[in-house]
Amino acid sequence: MPDARLLETFATPRSSAPIVIEHVAEEFTSLCPKTGHPDFGVVTLRYQPAAGATDGCIELKSLKLYYQSFRNEGIFYEAVTGTIRDHLVAAMKPVWLQVETNWRGRGGIRSVIRADFGDVPAEFRGR
Repeated sequence: MPDARLLETFATPRSSAPIVIEHVAEEFTSLCPKTGHPDFGVVTLRYQPAAGATDGCIELKSLKLYYQSFRNEGIFYEAVTGTIRDHLVAAMKPVWLQVETNWRGRGGIRSVIRADFGDVPAEFRGR
């Protein structure tokens, strides 16, 4: 199972207004649990860190290592997306968070999965 202990955080920077952070990982891989073949996707993480939180932002090297822990995991797209959301929410306790996975096509079918936490602003819903 992917290792949430890899995730490291840091304090939310001071700001006069809320900030939205977006990180895009273009080389995500996991394994299809049915065939064992690799699945390739792009993971987009969007979130609003809680103001003044000591653990409100995700450190990028730890995020990369966490994503890489899925590489040999047999897991469906939907479970990947929900697991990432749940682990990041537990680590950062954001105001809101959205994980979107966009999977390369196989057999002529492409998939986009979204997993939200909190009140995601309308501009990010249903894109």
